[in-house]
Amino acid sequence: MGARDIIDRVRSGELGHEDALDVLTGVAAAEVDTALASALRAEFERLFGNGWQPAELHRAVARRGNPIQARLVADATRDFLRGREPVDERWQAQADALRTPEGRKPDRIAVLDASLDLVAELRRLPRIEVLIPAPGTPLTSVPHHGDQRILDRVRALLAKAESTDFPAEAETYSAKAQELIARYRIEMVAAPAVDVVPFARRIGVDHPYESEKAGLLDAVAGANTCRTVWSPELGFSTVFGFDADIDVVELLYTSLLVQANRAMVRDEKNVRKARLKAFRRSFLVAYGVRVGERLRETVERELTGHDHLLPVLRTREVKVHEAMDRAFPRTVRARGRRVDSLEGWESGRAAADEAELR
Repeated sequence: MGARDIIDRVRSGELGHEDALDVLTGVAAAEVDTALASALRAEFERLFGNGWQPAELHRAVARRGNPIQARLVADATRDFLRGREPVDERWQAQADALRTPEGRKPDRIAVLDASLDLVAELRRLPRIEVLIPAPGTPLTSVPHHGDQRILDRVRALLAKAESTDFPAEAETYSAKAQELIARYRIEMVAAPAVDVVPFARRIGVDHPYESEKAGLLDAVAGANTCRTVWSPELGFSTVFGFDADIDVVELLYTSLLVQANRAMVRDEKNVRKARLKAFRRSFLVAYGVRVGERLRETVERELTGHDHLLPVLRTREVKVHEAMDRAFPRTVRARGRRVDSLEGWESGRAAADEAELR
């Protein structure tokens, strides 16, 4: 049996990659390398053509903990770009960000093992919604991002919130950020510079406690006229909304997650080891719920006196819902997350009250 046949059996799931590795060690190296490169190229072309973006595919593979496989994704991304025009600037930016790490090259057997395992893993990844056209396909309309000066101010406020050791100070900075975001959204709705439409963006959600973190992302998105769909098997949430809104959702979520982790570590010091996991889950659930409440309160406060904008905001919400329903016509509402630690719940709500939202 030739190398191509063996690798095809791995791709089809008929043969495990470890069994295939044993067989391939007896086949000529050049034949194996050629067949394996061809199989990997076919899988990468299938995935890149079926909605996967460089950053999210690299992240999905890197989560498995094998640096050789992460390197293979970075190399394949650059190979995929060659000779393909036009290239969406967002796709290009992701490809440019995937740097192949320097260092000693791993031995051939390690590369062969990692490559075969990656072939088996890639075949299991499904087609997903195309959010950014792959290189070589016609470009769609480009999202309208928010005012970079506003985003920079929000980013600076959140950086201060993340860096301070004083909860009250962090809360002040975070609240300022959300107030600034709310005012800016009001200005955009009142006097739109361009005719914008809803977009979608996938945001990675890392383990552990992915579902609780996805809940925090959903709370932040909901307060900013966005919706999320959590895909636990793929490790990301798809956020639907107007692109300037998604920008601030991503900024806020990233900062609040940093603040939540810092507060959780601070508060769990006296928790018994046997209860630590329950404490952390309950903490993150409570944190997300309370942050969502605070963000919505801030938005409602800023909207006071702007009743004439409510129909416009409602129209935007309807458009976001429609965009989500087109992409995910059969979503399932997630079950409520369990709270097994009252101490964790109370600590999480207290930390959310301290969190900097501005």
